[in-house]
Amino acid sequence: MSTHPDLPAFERGALTSLPDQLAQWLAARIHARALGAGARLPSVREAARRHGLSPSTVVAAYDQLQAQGLVEARAQRGYFVREPGARGAALQAAPPQRRAPPLDAVGLVRSMFEHRGDKLASPGIGTLPPDWLDLPLLHSALRRAMAEDGREGASLRYGDAAGDLRLRTALTHRLADLGIASTPAQIVTTAGATAALDLVAHVLLAPGDSVLVDEPGWPVEFARLALMGVTCIPVPRLHDGPDRAAMRRILESAETRPKPRAYITVSVLHNPTGSSLSLAAAHEVLKIAEAHDLTLIEDDTYAWLASAQSPRLSALDQLQRTVYVCGFAKILTPAWRVGFLAAAPALVERAIDRKLLTTLGAPGLTERALAIALEQGALRRHAERISQRLAAARTRTVRLAQEAGFTFAAPPAGLFGWIDTGVDSERLAQRLHAEGWLLTPGRLFYVGAAPPSDGAEPTRGGRDRCEPGTVKSVPRRSTLMRINFAVAQEARLWRVLREARQRLDGAPVRP
Repeated sequence: MSTHPDLPAFERGALTSLPDQLAQWLAARIHARALGAGARLPSVREAARRHGLSPSTVVAAYDQLQAQGLVEARAQRGYFVREPGARGAALQAAPPQRRAPPLDAVGLVRSMFEHRGDKLASPGIGTLPPDWLDLPLLHSALRRAMAEDGREGASLRYGDAAGDLRLRTALTHRLADLGIASTPAQIVTTAGATAALDLVAHVLLAPGDSVLVDEPGWPVEFARLALMGVTCIPVPRLHDGPDRAAMRRILESAETRPKPRAYITVSVLHNPTGSSLSLAAAHEVLKIAEAHDLTLIEDDTYAWLASAQSPRLSALDQLQRTVYVCGFAKILTPAWRVGFLAAAPALVERAIDRKLLTTLGAPGLTERALAIALEQGALRRHAERISQRLAAARTRTVRLAQEAGFTFAAPPAGLFGWIDTGVDSERLAQRLHAEGWLLTPGRLFYVGAAPPSDGAEPTRGGRDRCEPGTVKSVPRRSTLMRINFAVAQEARLWRVLREARQRLDGAPVRP
C-alpha cells in the first residue's frame, strides 16, 4: 500500500499485478504530460518507499515503461521520460485501414481482425462478440494454473509432446458426454482446431491426393488444402447432412482420379448452413466410407453450442475410421488457440511425430488453465448460458430478417444463418463495405471460388448446375449470404440491407 496520502493505493491480489498497476499509473501521468519529456523518475528505492512496494516490483514496472518506449534508462543516472517518438506514435495509431470486402479465404480471415470488437458493423464475422465471453472465467483459470506452475515449474521445461496430460484426461470425460470412448493416449492437443485439421491433413494426405468436402463449406479449409496441393471434391450439403447419392457417384465414377482418401465434414451446426447430421445419414455415410476406404475427419468446432445428443460420426464409429477435431475458440476465446484431435492410436503416433517436427510442444499454461475450467464445470456452465443467449438472438434475428423480406435457405440453427438476399450478395457486400458493414457473400463458401465473369446472372445456390460426381465446382454469382445471429440482431442492419437490396434491384427505397 502507498505510504503517501496523495499517491495511489495499489491493490495486492487484484487481477492486475502490482508492477502492471504502477506502470499503468505512471504511463497515464506521462500521457497527460504530468511527467514531461526529460523528467527523471524517482529512483527504484525512492519509488518503493513512496508506494510501499518492493524494489523488484518497481524495477518490473520501469522495465514495462521502457519496453513501451515511454522512458529510457541512462547508465548511473536512472530512468527518464522519453521525447515522443515513432514508437509512441505507433502505439497510439489508428486501427488498420479496412481493405476490400472479403472475396476469398484470406480476405475473410483478414476481415475478422480488422473488424474485431466492431459488433454492430460485423454481421458476417465468424466468432461470438467479446462481450458474450467470460473474462473472469479465463482469469480465474489462468491464476490457478499460474499458482500451480509456481510450485511445479512446468513452464521451465518442454511439455508433453501430445499435450498437457491433465487437459487430455479432462477431454476424455468431455468426449464421453458425446458418446465417444477414448483414453488420454488417443488425444493430441494443437494450437486451435484449424491446426488440428492441418495436422491430420498432413498426416493422411500428400500433394496430388483428393479429398471430399462439404459444399457450401468453410473457405479457409478449401484454401489450406489447395496450398497443400490437394484437390477438394465438393459434396452438396443437404438439410440432414451430405448428399449420399452424390458421394456414391463421385466415389464410383471412373472419372474421379485420384480416388479420394478422406472426407472432411462438419456434422453438427454446419458452417454456413447451420444444419446437423441425422442419425440415418450418419449410418449411411459410415457405410460409404467403409466400402471405399475413406477416413472421416469430423470437425466439431461448434460442439459447445449444440446438444451432446446430436449424432456424431465419431460416436457411432468409436474412432476406428473417424478422426474427431474440436477447439474452444467459438465458445471460450479465439485468443488462447487450444484445439485437439482424437483418433486411433496409430494415427495419433504419426500426428505426435509431425507435431514435434513443426511446433516442438504445446502452450502448457493455457492448456492447464483450460483443464481447470473443464474440471470445475465452469466451461460447461458458460456454454449453457451462451446457448440460451444465442437462441434468443437467433429468434430476434430471424424475425427482423423476415420482416425485411429476406428468406432462409436452410432452417435457422446454431451460430450462423444462411440467408437468401434475392440479389448478388457480392455486390451487396461491396456496396455496404464502403459504409462500414462486413458481410460474407455466399460465393466464398464454394470450392474454387473465383471472381465471376462480368454479366453472369446470380444463382440461388451460388454455383453453376453440374452433375453430381464432377470434380470441379464452378462458382458464379450467388444470392446467398452468411450472417452471425449473435451480431445480426440490430434492426438498423436489416433496414440498411433492405435499402441496399432495393437499390441493386432498381426498386424505390421505402422510408
